[in-house]
Amino acid sequence: MTDRTLHKDAIIIDGLVIAKWSRPVFEAMQAGGLTAVNCTCAVWEGIAETLANIAQWKRWFGEHADLIMPIHKTADILRAKAEGKVGIILGWQNTLAIESNIDMLHVFRDLGVRVMQLTYNTQNLVGSGCWEPEDRGLSDFGRDVVDQMGKLGIVVDLSHVGEKTAADAIDQSAVPVCFTHATPRSLKDIPRNKSDDLIKRAADRGGFFGFATYGPFLPWGDDTTVENCVEALEVGINLVGEENIGLGTDFTDGYDADFFSWLRRDNGTGRLLSTGFPNRPKNPEGFDGVSAYPNLTATMQARGWPENRIRRVMGENWLTYLERVWHG
Repeated sequence: MTDRTLHKDAIIIDGLVIAKWSRPVFEAMQAGGLTAVNCTCAVWEGIAETLANIAQWKRWFGEHADLIMPIHKTADILRAKAEGKVGIILGWQNTLAIESNIDMLHVFRDLGVRVMQLTYNTQNLVGSGCWEPEDRGLSDFGRDVVDQMGKLGIVVDLSHVGEKTAADAIDQSAVPVCFTHATPRSLKDIPRNKSDDLIKRAADRGGFFGFATYGPFLPWGDDTTVENCVEALEVGINLVGEENIGLGTDFTDGYDADFFSWLRRDNGTGRLLSTGFPNRPKNPEGFDGVSAYPNLTATMQARGWPENRIRRVMGENWLTYLERVWHG
C-alpha cells in the first residue's frame, strides 16, 4: 500500500490541538486527513467564559458542517471517517472551568466536553501542576472530581499535571487515565515531561499515552524534524507497547507569541511559569501543522514500520482507548 493510500484509508486521531480556530484551520485539518482531534476549549477560563467558548463551537458546527462535526462517542469518529469530515472532541486543559462545583462536570459532559485535564501547570482546587514548586498531590476535592469523571465517561488527562498529583490520580481513577500530549522525561529532563515510571504506571493500569511531537519537549528543540518525531515515538513504544500509544501533537496553528505568553503565566496574567520556551516554538521540519499528517505516515513507512503499527499509532489505539472510557 502506498504512503498516500495507507494514510487516506487509516483512522487518524490527534490527542491535542490548541489552534486559533477558523475555517482555514478546519480546511487544513481535513486536508491532512485528520479523522478526529481533541480541541482545547478551556485553559484558564471559568464557567461563564468556557460556556461562551462552547457556544462558539456550536455555531462553528453549523457554519462549517461540510468540514467538521461534533464527537460524543466512538461511533461518531467512525461516521466522521466515512463522511470525510474532521471529528471535533471538545476538551479542557484545566478543571478551573467547573470552579468549585462538581455538578458542573455533568453539565459540561452533556454539552460535549469529553476530555478534561486536571490541572494546567499550576495549583488549582484539584491538585498541582507540573510547574508548581511543591506538588502536594491530589486534594480530596480532586479525588471526588476524578471519581465523578470516571462515572460520566470523561477522559482524565494528566499531561500538564504534577508528578505526585498525576500518580495519585492514576491510583484513584476507576477507569484508565491518559496523557493526551506528553513526552517521556528520558528524552528531555524538564518538569513538563513525564517520568518514564509514571508513564508506565498509567499504562500498566490500562492508561494511554498521547505522544507530544512538540520541539521544546524533545532533545532537538527547534531543529526537530519529522524523522526525529518518529524516532521519539519509538522510545514511547518501547515504554508502553505499540498498543498503548498515539499522537498528541500539541499543534498551535494560527497563534503568535502573545498567545504563548498567556499560556505561560499563572491564570494567564500572573507569574511567569517557565522561561525555557521563549516566543513561538517552531513546528518540526516536515511536520509543520495540521495539514502535515501524511508526512508522518510516510516517514513511518520509510523507517520500516509495519502497516498494523502505523494504523495503531496514527489512530486505532486512540479509538480503542476512548471506547473503554466513554463506554462506547
